[in-house]
Amino acid sequence: MYEYKSKGTCSTKIHFDITDSKVHSVSFENGCDGNLKAISALAEGMDADELIKKLKGIKCGHKATSCGDQFAQALEKYK
Repeated sequence: MYEYKSKGTCSTKIHFDITDSKVHSVSFENGCDGNLKAISALAEGMDADELIKKLKGIKCGHKATSCGDQFAQALEKYK
């Protein structure tokens, strides 16, 4: 299980596994529970590069980042 410490979001950590370039077992600590459960469910089994393309650069309100963007950054760092 990989752990990434989020920056600039309500979520403080992101946990996930990658097997054969596919993302599994995504979970977030803190943040908007329903939205983060939705991201986790949608990400399950997806290709890591595809998730990075879809999530990178998404902002949350006036913030420069979002939980989705932080997840993309975590996936990039993992790779």
